[in-house]
Amino acid sequence: MLQRNKLNQAILTAIAAGTGSMPASAEVEEVIVTATKTSASTQDIPVTVQALDNEKIGDLNIGNFDDYVRYLPNVTSGGRGPGQSSVYIRGMATSTISVQLAGANGSAPNVALYLDEQPVTLVGRNLDVYAADLERIEVLPGPQGTLFGASSQAGTVRLITRKPVMNEFDTGFKAGFAATDGGGPSNNVEGYLNLPLIDDKLAVRLVAYNVREGGYIDNVPGEKKLSPDNPGFGGSAPPAANRASAFNSALVENDFNDSYYQGFRVGANYWINDDWQFLLQLSNQELGADGVFDYDPDVGDLQVQRYFPDELTDEFTQLAWTLEGRVGALDLIYTGAYLDRDVEQSIDYTGYSDEGPFIPYYICEYPGYAECSSPELGVRVRSNFTRQTHELRVATPQDKRWRAIGGVFFEDVELEEIGDFIYPGIVDRGFVQDRVPLTDSTVADPNPRLPGTAFFNDITRTEEQIALFGEVTYDLIPEVLAITGGLRWYDLEVDLKGSSNFASLSSTQVGVNLDTNLAPFAPLQEDDVIPKVTLTWTPNADQLYYATYSEGFRPGGFNRGGGRTGTAPNAQVTPFTYATDEITNYELGWKTTLLQGELQWNGAVYFVEWDDMQVARFDPLVFGNLTFIDNAADSELFGVEMDVIYQPTDALSVFGALSYNDTELTAVPDAGSGTIETAPVGSQLALAPEWQANARARYTWFLNQYDVYAQGGVQYVDDSFNSIVAAERRKQDSYTTADAALGVTKDDWKVEMFVENLTDERAELFINTQDKDERIFTNRPRTIGIRFSYDY
Repeated sequence: MLQRNKLNQAILTAIAAGTGSMPASAEVEEVIVTATKTSASTQDIPVTVQALDNEKIGDLNIGNFDDYVRYLPNVTSGGRGPGQSSVYIRGMATSTISVQLAGANGSAPNVALYLDEQPVTLVGRNLDVYAADLERIEVLPGPQGTLFGASSQAGTVRLITRKPVMNEFDTGFKAGFAATDGGGPSNNVEGYLNLPLIDDKLAVRLVAYNVREGGYIDNVPGEKKLSPDNPGFGGSAPPAANRASAFNSALVENDFNDSYYQGFRVGANYWINDDWQFLLQLSNQELGADGVFDYDPDVGDLQVQRYFPDELTDEFTQLAWTLEGRVGALDLIYTGAYLDRDVEQSIDYTGYSDEGPFIPYYICEYPGYAECSSPELGVRVRSNFTRQTHELRVATPQDKRWRAIGGVFFEDVELEEIGDFIYPGIVDRGFVQDRVPLTDSTVADPNPRLPGTAFFNDITRTEEQIALFGEVTYDLIPEVLAITGGLRWYDLEVDLKGSSNFASLSSTQVGVNLDTNLAPFAPLQEDDVIPKVTLTWTPNADQLYYATYSEGFRPGGFNRGGGRTGTAPNAQVTPFTYATDEITNYELGWKTTLLQGELQWNGAVYFVEWDDMQVARFDPLVFGNLTFIDNAADSELFGVEMDVIYQPTDALSVFGALSYNDTELTAVPDAGSGTIETAPVGSQLALAPEWQANARARYTWFLNQYDVYAQGGVQYVDDSFNSIVAAERRKQDSYTTADAALGVTKDDWKVEMFVENLTDERAELFINTQDKDERIFTNRPRTIGIRFSYDY
């Protein structure tokens, strides 16, 4: 393994950067990561790692999830706004499930998101942690199942917070203001304090932030009637005069998609003795948003027509603890965490009135459909997500010929999901009100639903897992050739209880009692062993090459509407359960430092086989109005990714990254023989652009008593598709965005002017077909701002 360690140099350089001095060396700084669950330079480990350290996070003005995703090569996302996205790596995506139904019926993400040592992944809802006082962001592409477990199938994203430092007083703040073209103003304030309380023993670190982001999408006046083409009419819709209109005049507003992040983090680090220390950390954040973050091009640029309030409140609290130390020659670490996340969301669902075949039954006179009420529809979602994790691991000395790391992992997950679908029109149509959940065993909310509730989910989803994992490395030729073998055994139990309930014109309650319907299949138990083998060749201190075979997995699950037979000719029966899908990855990678340390070039070539892909489908015309998931296809992908850092002088730094993915479906059901009709064999996977690239340059010079810097960057994403499901598949155009900044530093102060989305590009990040009206999730328009920072 590489013996060169520039950690001290990195620390000194970071201190110099903080005081506004010029970098001490033209050599590229190495970043220390914990991608292998031990601290090591990115250049010393046979794992592909893309890392943004604290300095780069500041240089790039990264705040939320959308900010850092666009600077990570080979990473894409699909979603509908803050805290409502799924992240994808290396083009491994099928579709993005609606947040209205994600918790009730969605497959687990295939990229794991970590906050420090805890996985915080949730179906359809990324934990959108604001990047205040982060130590670094690590992205580990490819299966990471050996060390990071379920949902690390396509990769892992880790947010690492800064921890209390002993015997060091450190404080600072950031503040900024920005204006968006045609949108509302934004501002942010954040600060941190590292405070030593007992010399050589105890230190605490406090972080707080308050961020307000102005909106840029307008909700414009609109009128909507129930479409005469709605399939529920069977071609015999009443005349327009007998179909009441919905008006959105009470909700019309410019720039209505404003959002905010506010939170704090407090940590205490106690050094018990020279060998042991204990860290306790509490984090809390509230995210809020109004409106929507995708627009309807048929209405206008950055415009929509929404008829039901769109509002989101998403709050989480995490308590985490870590005890680490040494017993003899062994390093031991026990880490645990408890996460509690509460989401309340209101979503306009009026677009579904055009395609929902049962809508006329609910809001029109029945039978006959002589007249219809307003098609205003909405959803109110309440979810509580708790996750408790524990991990105990031990590592042998990493400088020995034989070295190993291994441990045991346990987690207990519960998601209570309540989704009330509000159709106000049913109140005048004689529907029985005040329904309660069908089941009486597992109920998140036993109270009668409010009038106007035509359908509701009351579902509890649980997962319990125990796993044993380990990796062993042996130097076949000391410091030159090494082989690593890894295994993870897991035992996973998944359960789904509760009910999906429908309003009716009779006193008889209608719906699906999951406790009864899924009883023969629940709980779903899976156990398996995930292997990994890596051969590492280090010909000299500046080069490392590796070859890896690895596998990844994510758990299977249940379908609420299992057992339903479709209405189309040769239609299949929706399955009660779907199985885990599996990844097999073959990878060749390199880490090189060239030109006497001025140039760092890393990369990997990989081939992936993805079998029994989990695909979600909502097909009310054929299978009824319950989303279901099936193992619908197989695929393969070949890819190349690389990144470059070039530091030719003390003053100039150049960063670049490039990825190429050739993805294709290799097996799909024959027409009419499967539950989900996908794009044909040979088609590109979803959210899998062939080419992605970004480049950034930063130049620093002295001007009188000041250090001045200029920075510019560009990002390119090739065209892609939003889904592999044939009926939902839309092409998303390629796009290029650019950013620039000019700053001045002196002593502990920094002032910067910046421009984001310099050319005001309207990027098609994700085309949402989850409602009848297609909408484009896009980036923020051109934004110009100023920010100040102080670090003492």
